[in-house]
Parts: sequence; C-alpha cells; structure tokens
Amino acid sequence: MADRNNLLQQINEISFTVNDLNLYLDTHPLDENALDAFKEAMEQRKQLLQTFAENFEPLTINCVCPDTNNKSQTKTKYPDQRHFTWSDGPLPWEGGTI
Repeated sequence: MADRNNLLQQINEISFTVNDLNLYLDTHPLDENALDAFKEAMEQRKQLLQTFAENFEPLTINCVCPDTNNKSQTKTKYPDQRHFTWSDGPLPWEGGTI
C-alpha cells in the first residue's frame, strides 16, 4: 500500500507546479514548453489524486467513486460496503497529518 504522508507530499508538490505553470500560462499562453510541462504535470496530479482516493479517501469531488475508493478499508465507518467515501479518513484540512 502507498504511504499516505508521502503521497500527500507528492500531491502538494505537483499541485504547486500546476498552479505555478497556470499563472505563467495566463501571461504566456503560446509558450510550447510551458504547455507541455502543464499537460504533464496535470496528468501526474490526476494520477496521484486517483491513487490517493483508491487507497485512502478522495481529496477532490471528481475523485469520489463509490465502487473504487478506499480499497484498503482504512478509517471507514462502512467496511466492505459500497458507500459515498467523501468522509472516510482524516482529511488534511481536518487535522490529518501530512
């Protein structure tokens, strides 16, 4: 299983990259290198968010999937049941560690 804190750190880092590239592209919308870097960073961020959702809990609403989230069944009130997993686990902004 993936390490929760390590995965959160990776998500934070790639999210910073995505946000930084977004700001740059706002003023340089035709920069091919930046466009490629943005696309790559977004793909990496989506994958990391999906991995986190599958192993722990979704961090964004577009990662919520009752059929696949929280396969590890950690910190869930509904083990072995199909359920809405938005509330599984300690979310970072609710005191979960990073």
